[in-house]
Amino acid sequence: MLGLTTAAGRAGTMFLSRRMAAALTSSSRATMASRDVSQVEQMSKPMYWDRVDTPLPDRPYKDELSAVDKSLKQKEKGSWKQLSKEEKIALYRLMFRQTYPEMRQPTAEWKTVMGAFFIFLGFTGLVVWWQALYVYPPRPPTFDDESQAKQVKRMLDMRINPVQGFSSQWDYEKGQWK
Repeated sequence: MLGLTTAAGRAGTMFLSRRMAAALTSSSRATMASRDVSQVEQMSKPMYWDRVDTPLPDRPYKDELSAVDKSLKQKEKGSWKQLSKEEKIALYRLMFRQTYPEMRQPTAEWKTVMGAFFIFLGFTGLVVWWQALYVYPPRPPTFDDESQAKQVKRMLDMRINPVQGFSSQWDYEKGQWK
């Protein structure tokens, strides 16, 4: 009888799981059909980056050239002595967006990082203050100096651990610490 019940239970579970899977996939298909698909970046194509550790990017900065840029590229094929300084800079800017000194210029990113750090620190302080007011119970009276002095006196009166412990450091004849 036990084997029959187990088999029926397994069949019911399998039927239920298939039904749930069918319901989930059909609802996810409907949801995906109603949503807009975002643009996927094609990572297999050459990309451009300005990085100090990678001096030559995969492709030039400007792919689409204007008429002026095309005439400049034609001049580039000739002698570079005939090019002016401005034309050489313009040719450089066709290939690269930034120079090395421009890439190495300090940024103001440290201000953002420090600002976020101090905001987080301030928020943490507010949470700790709120917890001290509303979450933690009041301080027990045994933490007061008066109560602790009474506890020490009681321990000395009871002569707690007189050989090597607390009471061994007390001079009972003079009434002071050794």
